[in-house]
Amino acid sequence: MSDDQDTVTEVTETGWGDRILSSLKGAVAGLLMVPLAMALLSWNEDRAADRQTALASAAREVIPVAADRIDSRTEGRLIHVSGRASPAGRLEDPDFPVTVSALRLIRRTEMYQWREVTTTETRDKLGGGSETITNTRYEKDWSEDLIDSASFRKPDGHANPDWMPFPSHTETADRVLLGAFRLTPAQIDALTDEQPVTVRDLPADIDGIPIHVNGHEVFIGANPARPETGDLRIRFTQTPAADVSVVARQAGSSFAPYATPTGTVDLVRYGLLPPDAVIHAAQRENTLLTWGLRLAGALLIFIGFRLLFSPLEALAYVLPPLGWLSGAILSLLAGGLTLVLTLGTIGTAWITRHPLAAVAVGLSLPAAVLLWRRLRRQPA
Repeated sequence: MSDDQDTVTEVTETGWGDRILSSLKGAVAGLLMVPLAMALLSWNEDRAADRQTALASAAREVIPVAADRIDSRTEGRLIHVSGRASPAGRLEDPDFPVTVSALRLIRRTEMYQWREVTTTETRDKLGGGSETITNTRYEKDWSEDLIDSASFRKPDGHANPDWMPFPSHTETADRVLLGAFRLTPAQIDALTDEQPVTVRDLPADIDGIPIHVNGHEVFIGANPARPETGDLRIRFTQTPAADVSVVARQAGSSFAPYATPTGTVDLVRYGLLPPDAVIHAAQRENTLLTWGLRLAGALLIFIGFRLLFSPLEALAYVLPPLGWLSGAILSLLAGGLTLVLTLGTIGTAWITRHPLAAVAVGLSLPAAVLLWRRLRRQPA
């Protein structure tokens, strides 16, 4: 085995009684998880509807303005501005001679460290017990965060440094101008495109440790081809000046969130876009987030039901084949209940927010059934 890898194997036995006790603890967690997931789904529907309404209000109220001058007549109004977002000065890394004219200068530092990777395999045994085989592998890898080797199962021989020289750091421009306007810190943070920065003119070493430069990557250690524990790998990137479009409230020579009855609007997007395109992009993001949270809520409900049913599965594992069969049946049952509760929760929230639309849908269904029956009775 190489010096950069090490593996430890442990085998533990679990009796039937311990398995049942563990499943009872899981059932309690499942009992809490299901209502919490339903609350998440209900909140998500309210959030999505409020966001959609706020963006619809913005589409009606937004006023396009020129970027090259401030018009006091649009003070406090929702405005749309497009132009070049450029920094008013240069940014410099505090520890290295790296200087750029950009919105943001990012230094990402990784240290070569030991990492603990654990895999488990559980084998069911006759009588309801189980055998768990735990393989703990130790390997060296790059990490931007310090890895605490003191918490390893086998810390001896896998010690990591307890501090990181030159940790990751970001410099952000104080003033970013969009014509006569000034972007807010939140708007600057929303601009996340990055480009590599070429590094030059670094010293040959730091405290006797060699420095190797390859384009935008800096390696601090003896040999980049064979890194050792504690060696550093540093990459520099920048968020360059770019064409952007803003939809927000005019606040003097800057911007602020625009308040609507259902939320605030403060949008910034790359490109010279018309106001409807900026708002449409935000609506699309809202839709994606809504469906993502719906899927997350449904998954949590399913996991909650599986945990809730786990004592029944544990009892059946007195005979492993019976446990496998019960697990499959209980998964199908949990899936059916998940579908019912997810659709019910979303539907209830939707009906609460759109009662007139719900009544229209409710009346249209029986009308469609009556029309279909009448058409079937007519002779061909």
